[in-house]
Amino acid sequence: MQKQDYYNEFFELGQQKINFSFFELCLPDDDPVYTLKKVMEDLDFSGLLANCSDKGRIGYNPIMMYAVVTYANMRGVRAVDRIVELCERDLAFIWLTKGQKPKRDAFYEFKNKRLTSDVLDELNYQFLRRLQKEGFITLKSLFIDGTKIEANANRYTFVWRGTLNYHLAGLLDTIDSLYQKYNVLIDENEYGIKYDIPHAHMFVIEGMEKVRDVIEKNRKRKLTKHKKLSNNTIIEIDNCSPLEVLKLQKNLLQIAEQEQITFVCGKGKRKPEIQQLYEELEACGERLMGYKECFEIMGTDRNSYSKTD
Repeated sequence: MQKQDYYNEFFELGQQKINFSFFELCLPDDDPVYTLKKVMEDLDFSGLLANCSDKGRIGYNPIMMYAVVTYANMRGVRAVDRIVELCERDLAFIWLTKGQKPKRDAFYEFKNKRLTSDVLDELNYQFLRRLQKEGFITLKSLFIDGTKIEANANRYTFVWRGTLNYHLAGLLDTIDSLYQKYNVLIDENEYGIKYDIPHAHMFVIEGMEKVRDVIEKNRKRKLTKHKKLSNNTIIEIDNCSPLEVLKLQKNLLQIAEQEQITFVCGKGKRKPEIQQLYEELEACGERLMGYKECFEIMGTDRNSYSKTD
């Protein structure tokens, strides 16, 4: 078959209705297979046809094979065996193939020898530009079910309220233990009396009790292999102030200056107790600030957001 005949065969002789001996089936008018074929009419298949030979046995129409593979991708089908099955059973695929039934060897030969990576890239580029021309896409933003995502995105590009609540609960437990350690340091060395430094009082956050209750239930459910409960309680984040932690750091710096305690760094140098406590509070304060910013971005009307928002 001449190369031009492939194009004429696929686009000029296609039928939108197939008559069977037992019954008649019709595709829905809005089936995307019609859009696919319409968009393909203006594509340049010279690169694909260049990989086809006019000699020897006539194989399946390469343009038809490309249409089948592309439509399968539109349907989320990648496995060749599944495509072969659809060509035998699915009306849209049967319409594209005009009743032909390519086998798996035909698809593998087409993908390996004719639809090379360079040819595929060129056809995909033309395909996207044609979709843009028809007004089906804009190429400015990518949306899936109304959600904006970034290139090569994965689940770790999203911030979830339940995850934040879980880690915040653990952070608050750490801060509470550091507050107790701070008060013990103040009392044992009488720094409160010497420098008029008050005790640290852990801030109360409304909603955290419910968060901790769900965390405990989920731990038990994990042991019994039950599905986790959602932990999207909206907490009173305004009471979770990193400034309170910063005040304690300033008090420790004041004590170190008055007591002539030098902060050290480097290998082989032992940090004094007050410096260790200062650095632990600093790390917790930074994490607390990060969580607070995440909650503020998320607001109260949603339970997650993308880092690209």
